[in-house]
Amino acid sequence: MSPDAPAPVIVAIDGPSGTGKSSTSRAVAAKLGLSYLDTGAQYRAITWWMLTHGIDVRDAEAVAAAADRPEILSGTDPAEPTITVDGTDASGPIRTQEVTGAVSAVSAVPAVRTRITELQRAIAAGAPTGIVVEGRDIGTTVLPDADLKIFLTASPEARAARRGGELKGSGGRPVDLDATREALLRRDAADAGRKTSPLRKADDAVEVDTTELTLEQVIECVVTLIEEKQQAR
Repeated sequence: MSPDAPAPVIVAIDGPSGTGKSSTSRAVAAKLGLSYLDTGAQYRAITWWMLTHGIDVRDAEAVAAAADRPEILSGTDPAEPTITVDGTDASGPIRTQEVTGAVSAVSAVPAVRTRITELQRAIAAGAPTGIVVEGRDIGTTVLPDADLKIFLTASPEARAARRGGELKGSGGRPVDLDATREALLRRDAADAGRKTSPLRKADDAVEVDTTELTLEQVIECVVTLIEEKQQAR
């Protein structure tokens, strides 16, 4: 690292679905030359593995017993993040409705969270220029000593519209926004109500409400927060 290069910075970005976490985090990491980690993809990956190996995802004991079996590798290039499970590209399969419907149950199992948290901490510690890590419990549990913690929020209506646009853009049928909104609120309740690492804003996180902001405005806001943190170090 050159003497003029910014110090490595670890950034935790949390918040519920539909707030723009993934799009913002990837763009910010690319703009600042940082690594990027989508922790939700890791939970989806282990859920997909459970489903494809016949594990009853409603049986917490069975899920816990198998939690250490899959090998999950996450690529951290924001331009092309990858995720493999036992050597197989899982980037497509983990986005199915079946996985979406099961991921809350699997990710609520303490043994799963312990396994994935260890992976996440190792990846963050090994990022040479710093990293943007996005998820639901990064600032509170995974990386409580992160240099900067950001919590993205948005109204349920805005989140449903964004998620509906994502689903429609992926080639799916027209989206029922009311049903999408209710599904998001159920996911919020499940994530916020679980005993292990619930979704909540860290006490020292900066909250950014994205309801009325464009993606570009959110990205610029987060970039500014990170640059200010780097300059202050």
